[in-house]
Formats: sequence, C-alpha cells, structure tokens
Amino acid sequence: MNSKSTFLAVLALLFVLFACEETPKEDTSTEVATPTITLSKLQGSPAFADASLALLSATPTDTGNYAFEFDVKNYELGAQTEPKPEVALNNSGMGQHIHFIVDNSPYEAHYMPNAVGMGENGRHVVLAFLSRSYHESVKNMGENKSYTLSQYHVGPGTSEEVDFSAPHMFYSRPKGTYKGADTEHLLLDFFLVNTTLSPDGNRVRATINGQEFILDEWAPYVIDGLPKGEATVRLELIDAQGNPVPGPYNDVTRKVTLEE
Repeated sequence: MNSKSTFLAVLALLFVLFACEETPKEDTSTEVATPTITLSKLQGSPAFADASLALLSATPTDTGNYAFEFDVKNYELGAQTEPKPEVALNNSGMGQHIHFIVDNSPYEAHYMPNAVGMGENGRHVVLAFLSRSYHESVKNMGENKSYTLSQYHVGPGTSEEVDFSAPHMFYSRPKGTYKGADTEHLLLDFFLVNTTLSPDGNRVRATINGQEFILDEWAPYVIDGLPKGEATVRLELIDAQGNPVPGPYNDVTRKVTLEE
C-alpha cells in the first residue's frame, strides 16, 4: 500500500472513531441559588421630633405586678402613622402605640397610656417607647424623650441593679410570625440608651440567617430576601474594634417565622 493509500486509510479510521463517540449530553440540571438577604435604611418615616413619653407612676399591685401610667405629648396613640414609608411594612390596624419591654423580652404593644408588667420575684428593667403604627420606634433623646427606662425589685431579697449610665441596646423588631405580603419587607429596629452609633465608635452587628451586617447609624432598616420558614436574627452592640460592649441586653437572638 502506497503512502497516499495509507494516509487515506488512517484518516477514514479516525473519522469512524470520532463519529462513534457519544455526543455529550446537554446539562439540563438547574442549580438552586441561595437567596441573598439585603439590609437597607428605611426611608420616608415622619420624624415626630416633638413627641415625648414620660412615666407618671409605677404602682405595685396585689398580684406582684406593677401598674404603669404614662404621659404622652405631641403623639396620638391609636392613630395611623402618615405618611407611610416608601416600602410596605407590617402595620397595626390599631394604630400608633407604646412598645413595653420587660428585661428585653419581646415587647407588648399598648394603645393606651398604661400597662401592667412583671410578676416574678427579682430585679426587672422596664423600657417603654413610642412606636409608629408599623412598629418603628420614635428615637427622641434630650428634652423631648420618647422613652422611659426604670427598674424595680419584686418580692423578698435584693438583687444587683443595672447601671443605667452604661450603654444599652434593646431589641424591638422583627418579631413573631409574618404572613403573605408582610413577608416581603421586614422592619429591623432596636432602641439605644446612653450610646450612639458611628463608623469609628460603637456599632451594631446584625446577623440574619448567618449573613452579617455592620450598622453604624441608629436608624430603622428593612430586611429583604428572607426565604419562607424560620429566620434567626441576632443583634450585638459592639465597639470600634468589634468587641462586645458589656451589658445584660446588648446581645440578643430571636427567631421569626415567614409563612405563605
């Protein structure tokens, strides 16, 4: 066989071999992307710069509780907050109210200027602050304070008091169970006492379903991108170096549920 015939024979063999190879199958698998959680500053809330809240009395009851009476000025409890912010948030149909927090437990909403709280023996810290109808806190300091902070001893014995001159952070939102359209945008909000936030000072570390955000401004924020089901939110007050700021309420973890 001459060289030309040999070359043609080899070429034909290679053609047959390549033709017999299995054609690669198209990859039809679908990769499920992990939802990306975002956190952005809430825009469009009215300021209520003149609104104030004061504690008139805290009276022990015969059941071991305290009955609280508040004085509210330049703020209408029970009214709907207008204008609403730029994104739709879970909103109370009963209107503006007071967030009443005992020992940094989940708040109770009170639509009249009174509340009853505590019960168990020991020391209790009570924070109350004005809230918009969509649960954003009114953050007034100075002359027109929008909050009251106090502590009480219930039952026999004594317990160590909390230092109210130290920095404190109290968790507010998100809270509870969200359904339907309310799951699209969740309010993240907290209340600060004796501190502020800045890029080179104290900050808040928010960890949402394992995703971390550093907040250097005391403001309301909007959580977007949470999947349905149970979500975990952790808030920590930290210093400029990222170390925890000491305090009984400066590190709190809550779970919320998002349903169809």
